[in-house]
Amino acid sequence: MPLVALLGGCNFVVMNPAGDIAVQQRDLVVISTVLMLLIIVPVMALIVFFAWKYRQSNADAKYEPDWDHSTHLELVIWSMPLLIIICLGAVTWSSTHLLDPYRRLDRIAPGNAASLLEPLQVEVVALDWKWLFFYPEYGIATVNELVAPVDRPVRFKITASSVMNSFYIPALAGQIYAMPGMETKLHAVINKAGVYDGFSANYSGAGFSGMRFKFHGVDQAGFDAWIAKAKASSETLSREAYLELEKPSENVPVRLYKEVAPDLYKAILNMCAQPGKMCMSEMMAMDAKGGLGLASARNILPLKYNISMLDGSSSTKNYVASVCTLAEAAREAADHRSTTTPPDPTPVTGAGLTRPGAAPAPFNFTPALSPAERRASNT
Repeated sequence: MPLVALLGGCNFVVMNPAGDIAVQQRDLVVISTVLMLLIIVPVMALIVFFAWKYRQSNADAKYEPDWDHSTHLELVIWSMPLLIIICLGAVTWSSTHLLDPYRRLDRIAPGNAASLLEPLQVEVVALDWKWLFFYPEYGIATVNELVAPVDRPVRFKITASSVMNSFYIPALAGQIYAMPGMETKLHAVINKAGVYDGFSANYSGAGFSGMRFKFHGVDQAGFDAWIAKAKASSETLSREAYLELEKPSENVPVRLYKEVAPDLYKAILNMCAQPGKMCMSEMMAMDAKGGLGLASARNILPLKYNISMLDGSSSTKNYVASVCTLAEAAREAADHRSTTTPPDPTPVTGAGLTRPGAAPAPFNFTPALSPAERRASNT
C-alpha cells in the first residue's frame, strides 16, 4: 500500500489529457479495459472460490470424478467472451474511422462543432535531434517550441529530414510517425490552456533523449502576441541556414525565425533542400510523362539521402541529361547526324560473315599440333 501511494505523485497525462482527440482516445482505452475486466475479474474471483471450496479439509464438497459436461456452463463460457469480442470489434471499427488522424475534426469538444473554424496549419519536420515547426499562414518558423490557440483545430503536416521519428504530444493526441520523403497528417485541438510536453516516441540515435519541445496552449490574444514576438526576431531561415540547422545537434534551445525561404518545407519533403539537388516531385513528374529512358537511372541517385552532400565533401555529380519536346529531340538528333559519319546501311547476314557483295577475307588454315609438337613449342 505505501508503494501504491507513491504513484499519487505521477502525472498520468494520457489518462487526463487536455485535447478532445486525446480524451476520446483515453475513453477508448477505458472502455476496452472495462470490457476485458468483465472476464478477468470473475475468473480471478472463481480461482479463489474454487481453491477455498474444494480444499482437502472441506468434507461437504461434492466429489464427482466422472463429471464432464454442463450445457449451462458451456453457454456461459462461450457466450460471454463472444459478446465482449463483438463489443470490442464495434468500438474498434467506429473509433478507427472517427479518430483517423487524417480526418478533419467535426468537433472541438463534446457538443461544440468545429465546422466554422479554419484549422491552424503547422508543418512539422523531425531533425537530428530537434523539431522544426513552420507556420505557413504567418511566414515564421520555430525550433523546439510549438504554440496553438485553445479551441482552434490544428492541422499538422509531418515529415523528417533523415531517419524515422514519432511526433507525440500526449496531452493533445496520439503519436504519428515522421518519415523522410513522406508526409503524414494529424488533426487535433487543445481545450485547456497550459504548457505540455512533446517529444519523439521513436528512438533515432544518440541525441534522442534530448529531442523534446514544449507545446503551449494559449488564448487568441496570447497567440497573436507570440506571433508578433516571432516576427520581431532577428533570424531568417534561409536554405543555407536550414542546411546548417539540419546537421545533428543535441539539446538545441528554442529559436524563432521571422522569415522562411519560399517553399522550404516542400523542398525538405521532396529531399532537395540542397541547391541543385533534384526533387522527388520532379522525378515523379518525369516518370508520369514517360521518363528519360536510360538517363533516368542516373537521375535516381540524387533522390537518395546522403548527408555527405550537405557539406560539399561528395565529388559525385548527378544531373538530368535533358528534358525536351519531340520537336527539340528531332532537331537535336538531326544535328547529331550531320556531325557524325553515317553507318553502312547494308545489313549483316550473320556473326563474323562478310557483307553481301564484298570480297571474302582470306582464310588461313593452321593444322593442329601433335602432343609432341606442343611440348616442344612450350619448351
